[in-house]
Amino acid sequence: MKTLDQIRRQVAAGEFEFSRHGLRRIVERNISKSEIQEAGTGMEIIEDYPNDKYSPSVLLLGFTATRRALHLQVSCAETEKTKIITLYEPDSSEWIGFRIRR
Repeated sequence: MKTLDQIRRQVAAGEFEFSRHGLRRIVERNISKSEIQEAGTGMEIIEDYPNDKYSPSVLLLGFTATRRALHLQVSCAETEKTKIITLYEPDSSEWIGFRIRR
């Protein structure tokens, strides 16, 4: 399984790909590749899904250069690129400090 440091490095370097669901969400939510890369540098794990449907995954929190909060759910499978399953800007009515579900 990939470590958080491996995921951070790959996301920051643009070495990621999207699931079909993730690709739809990036367009719908107007999130740019550069914003994902910016957020990748200091991402932290806020939820762990070891028994996820296809492979273990984690929910990450990161911030863009303009301090836009982003959540990325990524697969932890050992692959050439990090796979982004879904991504979104967390809603403050659903998250406390973007880290804890209400």
